[in-house]
Amino acid sequence: MLKIPGVVDLSTSLSTRLNRKCFCITLDRTALWAALDREAGEPGFCETLMASRPHLFSNVPVFLAASALDEMQAIVVAVEAAAGLEGYRDAVLSWAPEIAQRDFGPVGALMGYDFHLDDEGPKLIEVNTNAGGAFLNALLARAQKACCSEVDRALIGARDDHFETSVVAMFENEWRSQRGAGSPRRIAIVDDRPEEQYLYPEFVFARQLLLRHGIEATIGDASELKYDGGGLRLDGQEIDLVYNRLVDFTLDRPEHAALRTAYQDGAVVLTPNPHNHALFASKRNLTLLSDPDALEAIGLPPEMRSRLAGVPRTTLVTPDNSDAAWQSRKDMFFKPLSGHGSKAVYRGDKVTKGVWAEIARGGYVAQSFAAPGQRMIEIDGTPAPRKMDVRLYTYDGQMLLAAARLYQGQTTNFRTPGGGFAPVLVI
Repeated sequence: MLKIPGVVDLSTSLSTRLNRKCFCITLDRTALWAALDREAGEPGFCETLMASRPHLFSNVPVFLAASALDEMQAIVVAVEAAAGLEGYRDAVLSWAPEIAQRDFGPVGALMGYDFHLDDEGPKLIEVNTNAGGAFLNALLARAQKACCSEVDRALIGARDDHFETSVVAMFENEWRSQRGAGSPRRIAIVDDRPEEQYLYPEFVFARQLLLRHGIEATIGDASELKYDGGGLRLDGQEIDLVYNRLVDFTLDRPEHAALRTAYQDGAVVLTPNPHNHALFASKRNLTLLSDPDALEAIGLPPEMRSRLAGVPRTTLVTPDNSDAAWQSRKDMFFKPLSGHGSKAVYRGDKVTKGVWAEIARGGYVAQSFAAPGQRMIEIDGTPAPRKMDVRLYTYDGQMLLAAARLYQGQTTNFRTPGGGFAPVLVI
C-alpha cells in the first residue's frame, strides 16, 4: 500500500485509537479453555496449563492497520529475496559454522519475523527459526468475541482459519524438498526436556493436529534420540522428520549428537535446521540486511532495498569499535550473536560498566533502538500501558498467522500482569 507523505491512513488512525482507548475484554476464556482441552484430547489439560502460566494470554487484542500488515509482509518478502541471492548466501555462510553450509532442501518450518511499530511504521528487529507460540495463537484467535462494530469487522479475519491446513502442507513440503516425493510417516517434535518448557502445551497441540491429518506424531527429548543402522529412532520407532524446537542451533551439545549425525548424513529431514538458521536467524545477518550499500553490491533490486529500510541499522561490536559504540549506546540495543529468547539482551541506556566490558570483547551486535508499540489495558479498573511487538509466523515467505505479545520491561516475557500473547485484529 502506497503511503502519501503528510496523509494519515484512516486505518492507522483507527488502530492507534483502539489500542489506546479500547479496554474491552475480547477473550472468551471459557471458549478458549474448552478449545485447549479439546485440542489436547485430555480433560483438565487447560486447568493444569494455566495454573503455572497465568500470564500466557492477554485478555485484549492488538489492533493493526491493514497498511502496517502489508508493510510487514513486504519486508518479509524482501528478506527472503535477499536470502535467495548468491552474494547474500556467500556473505552469511562465511560467518556460519560448518554444519550450516550444506543445503538439504527444507526452507524452515514456522519462521518468526518480529516487529516493533512506531510512528515511522514497522521495524523488523529479529528473525527466528524456532518461533514459539503459533499453535497457541491459532487457538487464541478463534476464542475472541466482538465488543464493538470495529472489532466485529476485524474478527472476520481472525476467524478465517487456514492455519491447520497450511501447517500440514508445510511439513509435507519440507519432506518433499529433501526427499522429492511422498509424505513423512512419523514426525517427532523435539526439544530439551520438552515437558519442562514453558510452551510445552503447543507441542501437544502440534502433535494432535498432525494426528488428525493421518500423520503419526510424537513429542520427544533430543537426548533420547538414537541413530543406528541409517535411521533415527525415538522409543524404538523410526523418525522421518523432526520438527526442531531446540535452541542449540548448531547441534553442538553432546546430548544432540545423534540428531546431529543423522542430519549430516541426510538420514532425517530436520526443520528448521542449521542451514535455515544461518540464512535467516543469525543476528549478524542484520548487519547486511540493514546496509543499503551492501545490499546494492549483492544485486538486490531497488524496490527490495527500499523495503529493508524497515530493518534498524545494525553493526557488529568489536574491540576496535567498542569505544564509539559506548558513546552512542543510549540509542542502541545490544544482542549476543549466539543468544535466543531475549537472553543477555541489553538496552544501551541500562548497560552497566561490568556488562559493557563483556560486550566490548565482541560477540554482540548493536541495533539502533526501535521503540515498541503500546497497548493500553486495564488492571483492576485502572488504565495501564503495555509494550507490544508483533510476530508474523511464515513459511517460505508466506504469512501463516500474525500475533502480538504484550509485556513490561526491556524485552518480551510472560510475567507481566495483563500481558502475554494477544491476537492481532486487522483494521
